[in-house]
Amino acid sequence: MGTSSGSGSSGVSDTSSGAPLAHRVPDLGALELLLAVARLGSLGRAAKEMGITQPAASSRVRSMERQLGVALVDRSPRGSQLTDAGALVTDWARRIVEAAEAFDVGAQALRDRRDSRLRVAASMTIAEYLLPGWLMALRTQRPDTAVSLTAGNSTAVAERLLAGEADLGFVEGLAVPSGLDEVVIAHDSLIVVTAPGHAWARRRKPLGAAELAATPLILREEGSGTRQVLDAALGGLARPLIELSSTTAVKASAVNGAGPAVLSELAVGEELSARRLVNIPLEGVRLRRALRAVWPTGHRPTGPARDLLSLTRVGVD
Repeated sequence: MGTSSGSGSSGVSDTSSGAPLAHRVPDLGALELLLAVARLGSLGRAAKEMGITQPAASSRVRSMERQLGVALVDRSPRGSQLTDAGALVTDWARRIVEAAEAFDVGAQALRDRRDSRLRVAASMTIAEYLLPGWLMALRTQRPDTAVSLTAGNSTAVAERLLAGEADLGFVEGLAVPSGLDEVVIAHDSLIVVTAPGHAWARRRKPLGAAELAATPLILREEGSGTRQVLDAALGGLARPLIELSSTTAVKASAVNGAGPAVLSELAVGEELSARRLVNIPLEGVRLRRALRAVWPTGHRPTGPARDLLSLTRVGVD
């Protein structure tokens, strides 16, 4: 049975112009269906092209007619024809759909630009001993993403993120600075190490926390996560024996007999196995810390940064 193109005979009703635009304008799916009906001359064929059932297509057309307040399609056994109003609405729909396609192309270009690079800032232990494996895994997922990595202490990582110079950061300190969101991705233990010739290597009793705090150590610089954790756990530190800006430099100094150091277990596994360093048992304090991924507050990682974040939780504790 046909549907009249008149304004009052189709059962449609007037809509209120005071309603929000989203309530007065059909969605893209409905407009695409109308264009398919106009092109194919059949509601059934249009439904098939859109991947929906014919009853669903009929329901969508009726809903669109109620929303607009005019009849759009005359349906008969011979097919479906647009009413005069339907032909006019179809012309408008075509422009809307073309604009949406241009919008989609532009949005994809923005995503491609975002996904073409990833800027990572990480504190030293994570940058040297964990990130290389994570970045290798990321490369298998995103071979076309160019990754840049800046290593520094935890304070420097926070500064780069807040300045918009990094997309994702990793830190080892006790707390996350204001303006950053975080998630704990792993835990790490700090241990006291010396060269085999140091007097502590021949100790028969564990080292006490007070003696460690009073001993000049080879330390990282102020602002490093390792030093923050150590200082907080011991309630203060003696003046450094040597102050260095990287984990590798601290480790090399300890191996060469310059003095005791406190380093991540991640950093000294090879040296302990080869007896180039000795683990000095410690009592009275537990030097365990959280390793965190951080990003600017309210800007949850997306694209390559999101993928890297998901990789950090695999097989790490």
